[in-house]
Amino acid sequence: MSKKVSFFNLSIYKILSKEQPFLDQARIRLLYYGFFLIFVALGALYLNVYFQGQRMLAQTALVLMGSVVLLFKYLTWRPDWRGAAHALLVVGTLVNASLVYVSIQTVNIITVQVIIIVIVFSYYMLGQQWGLIYSLLNTVPVLVFMIIEYNSGYVIGIKPNKIDQSTIIISLFANFILLIFIHSHFYTAFLKNIKHLKDSSAEQARLYNKMETAIEKAEKSAQAKSEFLSTMSHEIRTPLNAVIGMSNLLMMSGPRPDQRENLEVLKFSANNLLAIVNDVLDFSKIESGKIVFENIRFNLIELMNNICGGQILKAEEKGLLFKLDVDSSLKNKVLFGDPTRITQIIFNLVSNAIKFTAQGNIWVRVTCVEDRHNIVTVNFSIRDTGIGIKKENLENIFEPFTQESLATTREYGGTGLGLAIVKRLLELQGLQMTVNSMTGHGSEFSFNMEFPVSTEVVPEAVVAPQAKQSAEDTLASLRVLIAEDNMVNVMLMKKLLSKWSINPTIAENGERAVEFMQYGNFDIVLMDLQMPVMNGFDASKEIRKMADPKKSGVPIIALTASALFDIKEQVYEAGMNDYVAKPFKPDDLLEKLNNYAVRKRVG
Repeated sequence: MSKKVSFFNLSIYKILSKEQPFLDQARIRLLYYGFFLIFVALGALYLNVYFQGQRMLAQTALVLMGSVVLLFKYLTWRPDWRGAAHALLVVGTLVNASLVYVSIQTVNIITVQVIIIVIVFSYYMLGQQWGLIYSLLNTVPVLVFMIIEYNSGYVIGIKPNKIDQSTIIISLFANFILLIFIHSHFYTAFLKNIKHLKDSSAEQARLYNKMETAIEKAEKSAQAKSEFLSTMSHEIRTPLNAVIGMSNLLMMSGPRPDQRENLEVLKFSANNLLAIVNDVLDFSKIESGKIVFENIRFNLIELMNNICGGQILKAEEKGLLFKLDVDSSLKNKVLFGDPTRITQIIFNLVSNAIKFTAQGNIWVRVTCVEDRHNIVTVNFSIRDTGIGIKKENLENIFEPFTQESLATTREYGGTGLGLAIVKRLLELQGLQMTVNSMTGHGSEFSFNMEFPVSTEVVPEAVVAPQAKQSAEDTLASLRVLIAEDNMVNVMLMKKLLSKWSINPTIAENGERAVEFMQYGNFDIVLMDLQMPVMNGFDASKEIRKMADPKKSGVPIIALTASALFDIKEQVYEAGMNDYVAKPFKPDDLLEKLNNYAVRKRVG
């Protein structure tokens, strides 16, 4: 026990605390009041044997009284009940042995009572192990003495003291009082401890119920947050889809140079707003811990070319020189990993490099630093000649909604989420980002990532000898059903599909889409997910239940502006074949339609 009190303390209340267990408090009380009882009993015995002239017993009683006083003072100064109990038992063991072998040279009822007290006291105070040790230390010497006395008699050169009846009576009375006190005290302590355990159990049950309620509220709150994000993203993305989609259509219609410039400003602003919405949603997904990393095959060189293709144009618009250097040893390797998350990381880092660089260069290097045949370690490095970052701000830039300074935010804009998303995505994979930066000279962000290597070889691109059929001719005969309730989106889809010579059928909700499928024939269904009467999930399930295999097996592509964390899983569970997020790029939708059109023609 670490509690310290004054050397002159004699109060028990200063050596007790509420933090101590009930049994420990009981042990301290037993020692405190037990010392008083032992001292009184020893005083009575001392007076009795002293006036009878039994000097050896009187001296033993005086030594015991002195020991009790010292141990009492030790307990009230340093409340170490274990040390005091050990000291008392050692003294008692030595005195018991000296009485049997020296002072009275016999075993009587007093000796037996003292042994019983020692055994009970040691078990109660110190537990099973020490209780057994002190029991053996007291019983074995007495048994040895009795064997010696029985076989040959016990004789030493010291005359034993004779104990008269009054001494026996006083000793028996004191021993009985001590035994009753020890048992009574610990019985009360055990009852209090059991009651405390019952109260603690009831409190734990109450806290458990409270915790369950809190968990249930937290789950409902998380669900509400998820639904809110889904609803808000849908409400924001839906008009954005119309703005970006109409901008794409107008730009596809051959506008005049002045009109194209206005359209590019409109599209740039809409894409910026979409990027902000996406950053907030991505960060929310990461913080919720619901990010699941894929492990699919991909070619790193192709991926890096796709990521940096659009970024090179942005860099050139600012007059920057953009250099992409990918290790040639990765050319024919098929890796396993999550290309979507790699794209997210590299895209954010490259976008920042372009944004914060007014003149100079952007370098993107991908280097194979270790090739162990079945696993490669790849270093990604993005370096720029931009404004740089102060050393004291290097940690802050990875915090959400934070940039290097307020001036940076005002000059360059942005949400301050890009690097936070990058850091979280790397940390979730057990990776760390390294940053080297010098103010006015630029920055370099780099990290290493391991990829398992597939045994398959990247096939060389082979051009089919047969004449390619144009996309318009391929899609012209495609019968498309669109399930969409938003009239602006309906108009946008009609105009977009008309560019590819497709005349779609429109269903204003999921129920109408199911009816159209029952009474008509379609090659593909573009299904919005959030619609009145019947949503896209239920409509897809109903279509999959149809008896006609051609209708039940029709390809269904989900079109949605939702941002639910598990939207892709829900899409596939409902029986849909593919997924396109609004607002989408026309080329993305065209590619998917072409794929299904080719399958239809081949089939």
